Amino acid sequence: MEVISNAISGPLLYGAAFLTVLTIVVFFHELGHFLVARWCGVKVKAFSIGFGKEIAGFDDRYGTRWKLCWIPLGGYVKFMDDENAASVPSREAIERMSPEDRAGSFHAKPVWQRAAVVVAGPVANFILAIVIFTFWFWVNGVYSTEARVDEVVPDGPAARAGIKAGDLVTAIDGRPVTAFEHIQRYVGSSVGSGLTFTVDRAGEKLDFVVTPEVREQRDDKGDKLQMVMIGVKRMPGQAGVKLYQPGFGESIAIAGDRTWFIVTSTLGYLRDVIGGRQSADQLGGPIRIADVAGRVATQGFEYIIQLAAFISVSVGLINLFPIPLLDGGHLMFYAIEAVRGRPLDERHQELGFRIGLALVLSLMIFATFNDLHILKRWLGGAG
Repeated sequence: MEVISNAISGPLLYGAAFLTVLTIVVFFHELGHFLVARWCGVKVKAFSIGFGKEIAGFDDRYGTRWKLCWIPLGGYVKFMDDENAASVPSREAIERMSPEDRAGSFHAKPVWQRAAVVVAGPVANFILAIVIFTFWFWVNGVYSTEARVDEVVPDGPAARAGIKAGDLVTAIDGRPVTAFEHIQRYVGSSVGSGLTFTVDRAGEKLDFVVTPEVREQRDDKGDKLQMVMIGVKRMPGQAGVKLYQPGFGESIAIAGDRTWFIVTSTLGYLRDVIGGRQSADQLGGPIRIADVAGRVATQGFEYIIQLAAFISVSVGLINLFPIPLLDGGHLMFYAIEAVRGRPLDERHQELGFRIGLALVLSLMIFATFNDLHILKRWLGGAG
């Protein structure tokens, strides 16, 4: 009976947490598009959270249909001259337009206004993350741990380089290190690259070149993780742990730094995957997001909001990739139009959207395949 209860409550909890996180992120992304479109005088036909058949909705006084749909895997803002939710222009609708309608047409706007509307979605995601992180650090403070090595893993990169337990790391490649978290940050984005560690050993300044490695570990659920590490540990406990309470202005700066770190670490991981230095099996999709959201939900709603900030940065970044159908793909077309003085012809744009659709679907299939072991764990009642 207990196994059945766990099998039911687990997926329900994970599903609710997943929908909460995704709805927050998608709403603010689309709100960015919507607000700048309105500012540019574009008529918006629909603002949708989800795809497919409408569950509920209403019309505002400007004629926009705000709706919630059945498939909760994204959302869209549809303009009056869009052919579909991907904002592909409807040539038929454009040709039928009256001069009055053309004033509210998205695709008739100057290229800089169209670019502003498109980039507003990812920018809204970054702003949302910074706002969440700002209030998190302002209310809860910032914990930091002294960058002292308590244990060195035998035959690990740090041990081979000569680092010993008790060493205090003061700099990495000349960049100041004031907390153990800085070591984790620099190491995590430097797989295969030698890093110069400057340490204080009983008052003596020493330099060691350490090359981070990727090693496989398992989390508390038994799932495999590829971790970039050098083989040093900081033992848990209160010794060396400090709580710093920043002011509101400083919290904004720390939040911006945290957001930038997520961007750079994500790009660094993708660079390493392309370069063959890391495995692509860490790429995940909705199943993995739901799994992480479910685990975080057990810690409290405030942690769900913090996860939304992390996901928001990732969504904003991914949407800037120059892939047709994504915001970055539209920006790429607008850049070409700005250089040429005229847009690409309809045939080439259609080809680009088809290629973009194929890439996006392939990535979704690949990510889902990577997440099948999580689905198997859920169905097995392990949570």
